[in-house]
Amino acid sequence: MSNFLESSSLITRIQDIYTALPPRVCLIAVSKQVPVTLIRQAYALGIRNFGESRIQEAQAKQAQLLDLPDIIWHFIGRLQSNKVKAALQQFSWIHSVDSLKLAQQLDQIARQLGKKPNICLQVKFLEDPNKSGWSVSNLLTSLQELNDFQHLQIRGLMTIPPAGLTPQKTLEVFQKNQYLAKQIQEQNWSRIQMQELSMGMSEDYSLALEAEATMIRLGRILFGNREAFPKEN
Repeated sequence: MSNFLESSSLITRIQDIYTALPPRVCLIAVSKQVPVTLIRQAYALGIRNFGESRIQEAQAKQAQLLDLPDIIWHFIGRLQSNKVKAALQQFSWIHSVDSLKLAQQLDQIARQLGKKPNICLQVKFLEDPNKSGWSVSNLLTSLQELNDFQHLQIRGLMTIPPAGLTPQKTLEVFQKNQYLAKQIQEQNWSRIQMQELSMGMSEDYSLALEAEATMIRLGRILFGNREAFPKEN
C-alpha cells in the first residue's frame, strides 16, 4: 500500500476533479491493480463507476464488493475472444470493442445470456502498434452490420491517443473522435447511438474535456502509482 496515495490525498484529488468536471461527464475510476480497500474509499467519496482491464482481477474484486450493488463496472482493456462471455457477465459497459468480429461475438453471446451490454467502439486515428481499434474507413463501412446487432447497445466511441504526442496533437485526436461521433449520429441509425465519448486519462483528460468527452478514465491521478499486480495466465 506504500506506493498509493494516502486516503486524505485521495479525498482531495477526487473532490478537486469532481469540482472541475462539467455535469455531462462520467468519472470512471480506473481500479486495475488497486486494492479493494482503496476502491471502497473511492466509493465512500461518491464514485460509482470503476474501470478494469483484466477479467480475473476484476472477478476477485467484484466478489469482495458484493455489498456495494450500485457499482457500475466498465471493461476498458483489450478483450480477448475467449474472455467475451466472462466480460458480459461481469461488466455493464465494454469500452474496447475494436473490430466487427468482436462485436459479432459479443452480440451472439449476449443473446445467449439474455444481456444487452452498453458498448463503445474503439477507434484508432493514428498508427500505434500498442493500440487496437477501428480505422475510420473500416468503421464507416461496418455501420450497417453493427446496426443489425440486436443485443448490443452501441452508445458511442472510445479512443486512446498514442503516447508521446504534443498536447495539440492529442487534442486533435480527441476532436477527430468528437467529429466522427457526430458524423455517425447524423446518419440516424436505428440502433447506433453516439451519445458517449470515452476519452481522456490522467495525463490528458483536460484536453479530452475540450473535445466534449462524456466519460474520462482516471487511474494514477486518483490512486497514485500502482504496485505490480500478477498478470492473468
